[in-house]
Amino acid sequence: MNKLLWAPDQAQVANANLTHFTAYLAEQYGLSFDSYPALHRWTIEHKELFWSSIIQYFNIKGDFDLTNTFQQSSIFRHCQWFPGSTLNFAENLLPKSNQDMAIIEHNEKGARQRLSYADLYSEVERVAASMREMNIVKGDRVAGFLPNCSEAIVAMLAASSIGAVWSSCSPDFGIQGVIDRLGQIKPKLLIATNGYQYSGKRISTSERVNNIAELLPSLEKLVILEYLEDEPAYEYKVRHTTWREFLPSKSSPLSFTPIEFSDPLYIMYSSGTTGVPKCIVHSAGGTLLQHVKELALHTNLTEADNIFYYTTCGWMMWNWLVSALSQGATVTLFDGSPFYPSPNTLFNIAEQERISILGASAKYYAACDKANLNPRNTHNLSSLKTVLSTGSPLAHETFDYLYRDVKTDMCVSSISGGTDIISCFALGNPTLPVYRGELQCAGLGMDVSFYDDHGNMLEEGKGELVCKTPFPSMPTGFWNDQDESKYQSAYFESFENCWAHGDYGEFIPHTNNANEIIQRGVIIHGRSDAVLNPGGVRIGTAEIYRQVEKVESVLESIAIGQQWKDDVRVILFVKLKPEMVLNDTLKADIKAVIKANTTPRHVPAKIIQVEDIPRTISGKIVELAVRNIVHGLEVKNKDALANPEALRFFKGLKELES
Repeated sequence: MNKLLWAPDQAQVANANLTHFTAYLAEQYGLSFDSYPALHRWTIEHKELFWSSIIQYFNIKGDFDLTNTFQQSSIFRHCQWFPGSTLNFAENLLPKSNQDMAIIEHNEKGARQRLSYADLYSEVERVAASMREMNIVKGDRVAGFLPNCSEAIVAMLAASSIGAVWSSCSPDFGIQGVIDRLGQIKPKLLIATNGYQYSGKRISTSERVNNIAELLPSLEKLVILEYLEDEPAYEYKVRHTTWREFLPSKSSPLSFTPIEFSDPLYIMYSSGTTGVPKCIVHSAGGTLLQHVKELALHTNLTEADNIFYYTTCGWMMWNWLVSALSQGATVTLFDGSPFYPSPNTLFNIAEQERISILGASAKYYAACDKANLNPRNTHNLSSLKTVLSTGSPLAHETFDYLYRDVKTDMCVSSISGGTDIISCFALGNPTLPVYRGELQCAGLGMDVSFYDDHGNMLEEGKGELVCKTPFPSMPTGFWNDQDESKYQSAYFESFENCWAHGDYGEFIPHTNNANEIIQRGVIIHGRSDAVLNPGGVRIGTAEIYRQVEKVESVLESIAIGQQWKDDVRVILFVKLKPEMVLNDTLKADIKAVIKANTTPRHVPAKIIQVEDIPRTISGKIVELAVRNIVHGLEVKNKDALANPEALRFFKGLKELES
């Protein structure tokens, strides 16, 4: 049993959005639930009524036929949600046009800008008018190559108000990385920054943007956001204008084009570390319903909240964060390094803006712990009620850090899903306790289970995370995948007619005095394709990382399985603190910590020091790329990596020859 770290009091439970929602279900349908698992089970068994109730309870704007909620098909991916219903995503993200604060924007230089809902509405109106003027219509692709700034949100909302499809990359992508993505979807309009600042360095993107635009023959217009002030003028070779020039002084009133529930809203991209990225198409209706459910019910977001998630426009958490506007909340943005100009940058913003919901990657919180940050003693975080974490499993020890050194009375919600579903399979719950190392629950309406290799459902033990029945935010398909072979291969090859997500984890049941399950926590042990298999025993890499986190000298690590003498042996690579050297004593310490807290099979056969560990641009370590390098295989798409040069540290290592 994992340690209980926090539990909501009676008042917190009574005031939670989830409690109000279940009261609505009781009033409307005479339903009552004695536990969250009971409610969750009902949302699976009565999925049509559940998702219809989300539309009704949250007053989702649109023309919905609630008598035709779900169209079943014998093929999982062909099932349809709300066929014939229409809505507009932007209309639902602009619920008001008053002086309430919509967006607060920070950057590394200390600049702070504020946009009210009235300002936001006006800006979207102007940009939409210019898009219509250049004949952007429903279904056209509009792309962004932008920092995490208000203009990115404005552009996305303007495009979606027309029914156009939005897709974005963050400006730290290289030319080929952008072309691998945007080249497939053929955007008509590209809105791009002239540069950005990161860790105190000004980085011009003008030359890159020019080359990208030249390599996109579909492009009819390039709009340059002059984000870097005083940047020298650049002679673009393609037709372009500036953001300021793109905005008309007068515009026609903002209108919202109704589109089908399943019409495309966003095109997202797989990481691309094993080849050209797959273009994942997400629907307007599915994205909206899923985000409203997750933000309002699972994150307890209200109109009074200020939500701040450290992200870039190239990570799905940006799309998720922006949907907070649907609840009339304030969205706070930051562009830059979270450790510049000081290690406390994000906590400084949290204090200044009275943030109530703070989100970042698990890697960020672990780095705060390693840096000995103690915001509980240095900052006023009285407004903070929820901390969110994703990107990789949040280690047990990082749970300890958050409650010990950040705040004791808050809900720490580790959440897990991905770009593939633009949402979560498992996440937080304001009415449930937080247990060390666990995600609190599976999401409402998400039929999550864990399967063994033969497709048998596991009541206990580790297995493949699957979703057994359709859900609204599953992709409508992949772009340019006419025969659906890529879509089928990505999610439905492992188990027939069942979504396999590629995560490896397990349920952790919690019971009451009558031995009834009142909570089913979730632990994610890592990606399935990175699972280690020494001696035929499956080990999730997160199980090892969790232990290595305890070793003070180690900044981060990556574990792979190396084929060796008809078996697999575990190899651990470590990046140490500056000026530290991996010696026999430190190796013994690392092995001892792993062995004492796991099993002998978890102990690596070799521990090797490296200068850096390769990551995707969204910050995830890439075990598969390292495994390929170690085995002499090609890494097909290095442009998907933020630091591809790190791969050289794993090539031709003599230590792995014996």
